Amino acid sequence: MAKSILVVQGGGRAHGNTAQLVERFCAGARDAGHEAEVVSLIKNEVRGCLGCNACRFEKPCIQKDAFNDLVPKIRAADLIVFAAPLYFWTMPARLKAFIERFYCIAQRDPNPPYGRYEKYPVHDSALLMTAADDNFWTFELAVAYYRQAIVNYIGFNDCGMLLAGGCGSTNGGPQIDKTDHLEKAYEFGKGIYPL
Repeated sequence: MAKSILVVQGGGRAHGNTAQLVERFCAGARDAGHEAEVVSLIKNEVRGCLGCNACRFEKPCIQKDAFNDLVPKIRAADLIVFAAPLYFWTMPARLKAFIERFYCIAQRDPNPPYGRYEKYPVHDSALLMTAADDNFWTFELAVAYYRQAIVNYIGFNDCGMLLAGGCGSTNGGPQIDKTDHLEKAYEFGKGIYPL
């Protein structure tokens, strides 16, 4: 059965490492019969949460940016893929702002598990990240944030991660094509939902 996949790209250059990784992931998913849409947070500005609570429990956010327009896409997706380059050892501010704004799609939950205050629509999720470095600890903070915020707190079902390190210097052009990450991204997308 075909799935709806929403890839939220939270940074990177137009034809950079992350954009290429996303493109190959989506190609694999489409070749497996799924729908895949990419939303760029560079083209769709989403500001960080203000903590004002005006949106509490499924009311629209008072901020006039792209997020409220993205809510129907978030709700309709079977899988939300969070994709970004590594910035200062974690997720870029654009992607973190997008995640913070999930607050307005929270629902009341009288018995929240694991210290949550509310519940969220349940989706599958995946993480795609690129980095110049390829140390054993390169993605540690980003992965910890993804697992804590998206999987443990919001409650999404983790479908896996592709952590593409060693993609070239941050001062130079993209070099992901000199690695095997693009092929891995294609296979990840193609196999994300085994038929």
